[in-house]
Amino acid sequence: MESKSDIKPIVIMGANASGKTFLAIEMAKRFNGEIISADSKQVYKHLSAGTSKPLGKWEKKGNKKFYIVNDIPYHLLDIIDPKESYDAAMFAKNATKLIEDIKKRGKLPIIAGGTGMYIQALWNGLDKMPKANIEIRNKLAAYAGKFGKTALYERLEKVDPAAAIKIPPANIQRVIRALEVSEVTGKPISKLWTGKFFNTLPSHLANFIMLSWPKTELSERIKKRTAEFFDNWAEETQMLITMGYASDCPGLKSLGYPQILDYISSKISKQEAMHRIVKLSLSYAKRQNTWFQRYKNILKIEIENQADYDMDRIIRLICPNRQ
Repeated sequence: MESKSDIKPIVIMGANASGKTFLAIEMAKRFNGEIISADSKQVYKHLSAGTSKPLGKWEKKGNKKFYIVNDIPYHLLDIIDPKESYDAAMFAKNATKLIEDIKKRGKLPIIAGGTGMYIQALWNGLDKMPKANIEIRNKLAAYAGKFGKTALYERLEKVDPAAAIKIPPANIQRVIRALEVSEVTGKPISKLWTGKFFNTLPSHLANFIMLSWPKTELSERIKKRTAEFFDNWAEETQMLITMGYASDCPGLKSLGYPQILDYISSKISKQEAMHRIVKLSLSYAKRQNTWFQRYKNILKIEIENQADYDMDRIIRLICPNRQ
């Protein structure tokens, strides 16, 4: 029988709308598991429709409170106020402790999410970097807003060509962070990289799974989900503004929320808002797939169509000895 210390966590990765949450819940039910979310948006309170946060409720068990989804404890969901920031270092610290706590209870830790940097930070650690400088960050964001993302990326190419090769031009957050670190430290961020962050994942410590859909199928799933949740998303965003949250608070900078804000303030139509959100979601999904595809030691599960998204088949591939 597997001892508590020998329990290997299962990590489910993939692009948005690839079905990670549903699979994680099903596996937790079958194998006495608890889930840890590796999603940078679902961590926020009050953000549900726009983050595809699984529907659950807070329950007290003993002297602790747990977010429960379908009778399964689901950790690192619904814990941060939208005014606050949450990053990979915080996730890695919290998730490490949770994995040990779950294993001590003799249960299977299941990490599920599409934020690649969170997963990488948890298993490979992070390079030491200066704390965020909000003033510099806001200045860089304003520059991008005035002159465009391309102009900001060109600044990075001049300041740190090595970092520019590694950072996609469309990933504005990473471009800003690289320039911010350079300005704070006086050194290119690439000089602070040790390389360990980009090591392959340690398959001896966990079982790493990637759900992979064809581009056309994933595109349809994203379009369908956007249409299905749009009205609730708009209501949710309006509620946050009514509650006093600023439109530029960290939570409302999450993917899609700026477009919803433009819609509810009548700057763009519903159709245009949906079009922009789908476009951004597809771009994000492409970046996620690029990130996860570089890992060579993971189990990649190809899903050709909706009929192929079969729980029994997928779980047999992941856990052939647990059936």
